[in-house]
This record gives sequence, C-alpha cells and structure tokens, in this order.
Amino acid sequence: MATQRRKPTAADTCTECVVVADDTGKRVRQPQKKALINRLRRIEGQIGGVLSMVENDRYCVDILMQISAVKSALDGVAIQLLSTHASGCVRKAVKEDGGEEAIDELLDVVRRMLR
Repeated sequence: MATQRRKPTAADTCTECVVVADDTGKRVRQPQKKALINRLRRIEGQIGGVLSMVENDRYCVDILMQISAVKSALDGVAIQLLSTHASGCVRKAVKEDGGEEAIDELLDVVRRMLR
C-alpha cells in the first residue's frame, strides 16, 4: 500500500539555520523534533532486537529481515529530515542570496545518501 505524500507546511520546515560561533558548525531547530526522537528510539529498539537475535543464535534470514526493516526505518527518518531541510533552510537560502552554497550542500548530501 502506497503512502500519500503531503506538501510540507510552514510547521514542517527547518527554522533558524545558522552558523554558530564555535566549532560545532551549523545548528537548526527541528520543527518535528519530538516525532523524530520517537522514531529514532523505536529504531534503537529494533537494533537492540537485532543484537538479541544474534546473541540467541536466531536464523540468519530472520536477522537479515530485521536489518532490512531497520534500514528502511532509518531511510524514512533521512527522507523526513531531507524534506524538512529542503523546504526550510534551502528555500530560505535561495530567497536570500540565490542559495548556490545551500543547493551544492544539499546535492552533496543526496549523493552520499545514494551510495
């Protein structure tokens, strides 16, 4: 069953993409932080389950299927973050100064994700 995609709203976009003065780099306030944390905690639990399966000598195919589920869940988080970033930080940069640097950064991230 296919999931429907909805157009991001203002509440779904990154805000406050800024370079901070220290060495930590850029920071952003995630609009859906609580939901992202909940998803990542579920993924953390899935990884613990995979570890348990290995420790309990479960069947290889069963472990591989769980690993596939974890990868899919992480991809979902990555797509959510990518969408939020493109709709917020990148859009803002394009409006302010043409966004060449932000677009280059976004494309570099996409290239890395596709490897």
